[in-house]
Amino acid sequence: MHDIIDILESHGPLTGKELLQATGADEFALWAACNRNAQIITKIIGKRYLRLDRQVEGYARLSPSIMREFHGYTVIGTTKHTHEILLKAELLQKEIKAISKKKFELAQATFKRLVDGHREYEIIKKCACFMIAGDVVYGMSHAEPRPELSTGELVRGSDLDIIIVFDNLPEQIVYSLDAAIHREKHKLLLNPACREEIDYIVKDILKVQEQLQFKDFKAMVAAKILYEAHFLYGSRDIYNMIKKMLVEQGIPEKMLCLEEKAQQDRENAETYLLNVQGGLSETEAMKLFHTAEEKEEIF
Repeated sequence: MHDIIDILESHGPLTGKELLQATGADEFALWAACNRNAQIITKIIGKRYLRLDRQVEGYARLSPSIMREFHGYTVIGTTKHTHEILLKAELLQKEIKAISKKKFELAQATFKRLVDGHREYEIIKKCACFMIAGDVVYGMSHAEPRPELSTGELVRGSDLDIIIVFDNLPEQIVYSLDAAIHREKHKLLLNPACREEIDYIVKDILKVQEQLQFKDFKAMVAAKILYEAHFLYGSRDIYNMIKKMLVEQGIPEKMLCLEEKAQQDRENAETYLLNVQGGLSETEAMKLFHTAEEKEEIF
């Protein structure tokens, strides 16, 4: 513990990642030490938001996980550096919002160019809606290099979660649009100046209606993503229709219940991990401490 205090006193406030690098400590031990010592201040920035996870009881958990929040969204310092902690936290918050804004603008420009360059662009703009979800819409995107799952290629942080919903779009056009998006995904992934990952799905409005019945895990994930999704390009009418359908099916209320459960579980997990007590088992608490993969499937 004295080593941590000495490092923070000499270096000034650090992010969790920087402190881990400076100490070489075990992740869990360092997180616990920083949260147990009255001489250490931890300032968390950003937003915790709902994510659905098959591995968690009841499916609901908060993102980022405890460890990822400590690693990339927490500023740590001693009581003598209170002002500097606040300044560094403010800068980190601005940086994360700027990354999210840049990713949103990239996604919007990419799909506008893709659609406008398609030979059937008029009907696509009328009959398809392009939306974005995930870290970007919460202003929580990061730019930490990570391997893309299918190729192992390094990409720049949070992926671009894109949902395309169409209504009365001819099958042949749907097929060609999907192929065009796949080609664009490949280009962005391999372009050294970009290295962004697009994760996307194309589905019709009837599939959306079915998924909003909330009958299984995949449907729950799909409903949550549509609930949080922001408009990118295409048909505003379809976007508004989807948002209306979400309300009619009671999805906002269901999301609120899941989020409240996730928040309570997070509090219980932190209490257990810091004091070896609380409303969760050690196994469930550790699932919320560190997840091997923060990515969410799109259905």
